[in-house]
Amino acid sequence: MSNSLEFSDRMLSLGLARVSEAAAHASAHLIGRGDEKAADQAAVNAMRQQLNMLDIKGVVVIGEGERDEAPMLFIGEEVGTGNGPAVDIALDPLEGTTLTAKDMPNALTVIAMAPRGTLLHAPDVYMDKLAIGPDYPKDVVSLDMSPSERVNALAKARGVKPQDITCCVLERPRHDDLIAEIRATGAAIRLITDGDVAGVIHCAEADITGIDMYMGSGGAPEGVLAASALKCMGGQMWGRLLFRNDDERGRAAKAGITDLNRIYARDDMVTRDVIFAATGVTDGSIVRGIKREPGYVTTETILMRSKTGSVRRMIYRSPVK
Repeated sequence: MSNSLEFSDRMLSLGLARVSEAAAHASAHLIGRGDEKAADQAAVNAMRQQLNMLDIKGVVVIGEGERDEAPMLFIGEEVGTGNGPAVDIALDPLEGTTLTAKDMPNALTVIAMAPRGTLLHAPDVYMDKLAIGPDYPKDVVSLDMSPSERVNALAKARGVKPQDITCCVLERPRHDDLIAEIRATGAAIRLITDGDVAGVIHCAEADITGIDMYMGSGGAPEGVLAASALKCMGGQMWGRLLFRNDDERGRAAKAGITDLNRIYARDDMVTRDVIFAATGVTDGSIVRGIKREPGYVTTETILMRSKTGSVRRMIYRSPVK
């Protein structure tokens, strides 16, 4: 007989989908309105309210920031009814606040849940990230390789020329040298303005998205969310925390991280089974965005479980009250 306090990913997964759906619904009327803060706050409020209805003893390990700067869904906040399994929660109530405010593609609401103590408590610093999809030999590419070496190694593993490889990179001035080196190999680059959780997920569905590899630096918390998705979909990922000053090194110490140069593989960031849900806010290559029609709001959610490798897509049409 199973203990009711065990992490039952099957039972909890639908509840998790409701959490991401609620956050998307809440931000629907703010798409294209130019107010990033209002869109984010609406998503935060709705996500927190739904989380607190779940029968879990949850702790936010990836959230909106430190307690003093985020009144809700801050790192360390306890969520859920307190009756149920002890779980870690990683979330981004609105991945792509700018994308939402400007009505640009790939804004998502994102949440992952795993047994307590199994998600990396990543501090709010940058992370150097590298990701590829499933069906490659283990460690065919690595963070210790140069960008051009990665492209060539991946092309060789696929049996194609470097010109047939497409990389996804966040468009930032800090990536100018990276972009130049990748292009020098002949590989193509899909530049994204925001939303690197979606960027990493694209690697897992290369046949649909056309993206073979993700590389570059972005938020470490988003790295853990992306690793959660890849653990469900298949694919390899590595991350190394980047520190610009003593304040950021202090954040790492606070999070219990002692080896500042460690390279975390996907299963170091997510050590046990995980469930992951993402709901589209604006149209994207992973899920469709919110559709509003008289009297109704329709969302699409992708719900995944690493235990079974299942990927479920759900359409939710809800009457507007």
